[in-house]
Amino acid sequence: MQTDLDIARQAELRPIREIVQQLDLADDEWESFGKYKAKLSLNVLERLEEQKSGNLILVTSINPTPAGEGKSTVTVGLGQALQKIGKKTMIALREPSLGPVMGIKGGATGGGYAQVVPMDEINLHFTGDMHAITTANNALAAFIDNHLFQGNACGLDPRRITWKRVLDLNDRALREVIVGLGGPKQGVPRQDGFNITVASEIMAILCLAQSYQDLRERLAQIVVGYRHDQTPVTVKDLGYQGALTLLLKDAFKPNLVQTIEGVPALIHGGPFANIAHGCNSIIATKMASKLADYVVTEAGFGADLGAEKFLNIKARVGKLDPKAVVIVATIRALKMHGGASKNQLDQENVQALSKGIDNLAKHIETIQSFGLPFVVALNQFTTDTSKEIKTIQAWCEQHQVPIALTTVWGDGGLGGIELAEQLVKIIDREHPHYHPLYSLEASLSAKIETIAKNVYGANRVIFSDLAKQQLSEFEQNGWSNLPVCMAKTQYSLSDQPERLGRPRDFNLTIRELRPSIGAGFIVALTGEVLTMPGLPAEPAALNMDLDQTGRALGLF
Repeated sequence: MQTDLDIARQAELRPIREIVQQLDLADDEWESFGKYKAKLSLNVLERLEEQKSGNLILVTSINPTPAGEGKSTVTVGLGQALQKIGKKTMIALREPSLGPVMGIKGGATGGGYAQVVPMDEINLHFTGDMHAITTANNALAAFIDNHLFQGNACGLDPRRITWKRVLDLNDRALREVIVGLGGPKQGVPRQDGFNITVASEIMAILCLAQSYQDLRERLAQIVVGYRHDQTPVTVKDLGYQGALTLLLKDAFKPNLVQTIEGVPALIHGGPFANIAHGCNSIIATKMASKLADYVVTEAGFGADLGAEKFLNIKARVGKLDPKAVVIVATIRALKMHGGASKNQLDQENVQALSKGIDNLAKHIETIQSFGLPFVVALNQFTTDTSKEIKTIQAWCEQHQVPIALTTVWGDGGLGGIELAEQLVKIIDREHPHYHPLYSLEASLSAKIETIAKNVYGANRVIFSDLAKQQLSEFEQNGWSNLPVCMAKTQYSLSDQPERLGRPRDFNLTIRELRPSIGAGFIVALTGEVLTMPGLPAEPAALNMDLDQTGRALGLF
């Protein structure tokens, strides 16, 4: 059986100049980054500001299994299908992180005949955006420690510095470290730690900023720590917002590539979907919507995490107007949500499937609560039986839920025609009234409770003593009017990853709050969400190599 990399290599890529010409871009609006990649200028948005935006389609999913359910594959395949039925289409995706690539989950470029290419370059260093964000984050860390060493004019309490260093790899050994050892000339000793790059607030800022000026202002608002009197210290207090903006100058430009079938794709930014909002950049999504009639984008993990944050945070900040949602489901994941064991998902089990559909039902309710129409995309696997397929189709018919079978992994755009045609009909027929679930004027606790009860199905929210104290402090600091970004496991609707399906009669515990003032939201931590993941016993990196001709090996 061919791997994704084998299929990607056989694709006939068009030179990036041809993709640029397809979008009618001027010569000064793009710059080549090799033969098949380009950076687009922000001038594109300025030139097309008054042009009507295309139809924005959001792709989300049910709660996934550890291997993922093919959400990116369906996103790419849908974009290709829309092009096949004559619609001018673009795709807007997140950039992959080396952590999952080298770890267990894999890349983020789709799969089979529904991929963005060149997949090996995109999954590795791409255009260097991740490294620029890593550098900016760690430059700020260096500036903070130098500020302490040079006299600490801002009065930072070394015990209350919250800014951590980052690395774009999974490295559990760096979660907690001590810096500044070695004597007076080596700095001020203090406890520190590392996050993965995609969990950096700078990543979230890059994806929510809408101009260089906006980027600079958001960077200035980053809270790096607190004084002894508990007042926050920001980047603006230190004076480094200009330097950080400069380091991000090129990373802020969206990246243009193509799918296997030549559909233009903007891949830009990739915030951690657990700890941040898990969506690609606003500027890439807006740029795509000005350059195409249909834009297909995705949000991280299931609708309880990715879609909720897209619709409550990203769409609100960017004043986006989504027209429809795709909810990706797989029979194997629904069987797992219905009680089937992980090693038996390839066996027919209608009973487990029927029970697991409850998980899909909850995500449908969530999307409906935002006032948006949807289609369920059943991402078909070769192990799915006709009896299982008929079971979910019958449930959808009984509950008047639109569903389309997709076979885009094996058939490319042709395997997504049914989904594409249903979406076009829905968008032409319906007039959605998208609205966020809560008002920004509501208290932080009320926003958290709205998400916990309406999206997760929790009975009530329990705030730890620390969280209660932080709610009071954040209100005093004037942060209560910000949206909330929930940090939660992706595997369950609850904060307990082992509770699959549609958990009922549970409480959600908020153990801690973290301010991301530059990004413009408050992070609410539930459960044990790690901001620096670890590697598995047998990382995917074990299978990676380079052949004698310099071609990548073992990338999925």
